[in-house]
Amino acid sequence: MPRMRVTRRLHFSAAHRLARGDWDEERNRRVFGLCASPNWHGHNYELDVTVEGEVDPGTGFVLDLKELKEIVEARVLEDLDHRNLNLDVPWLEGVIPTTENLVVGIWNRLVNALPPRVRLVRLVLWETPRNYVEYMGD
Repeated sequence: MPRMRVTRRLHFSAAHRLARGDWDEERNRRVFGLCASPNWHGHNYELDVTVEGEVDPGTGFVLDLKELKEIVEARVLEDLDHRNLNLDVPWLEGVIPTTENLVVGIWNRLVNALPPRVRLVRLVLWETPRNYVEYMGD
């Protein structure tokens, strides 16, 4: 059977603050701009999860996209949606929650949680309609 990639897009909303605790407020503002606001700010993120595998001859699926959605919801979205990324997400503790760092954390939560017949090949995390980060593992 042919190998191909399928993608599921999911959504979550979260707040965060970009700042380093070892820097003063002026330096944090200079480096991170409005994202360093001590009163937080939020985004409506879109997450594209792409997996690759052989098409199952019995179902015609690489992976049922409902199953992929359920995995992402359980491993990632339940922790992130309507949360403060700096305060509420144990697997982001000690990390500045930039989109770059967030997508690596999401990858680490998903890479070993998928069925053995598929592999995670790409994540695209949209912070805004104009800004996104793409990650394909190490």
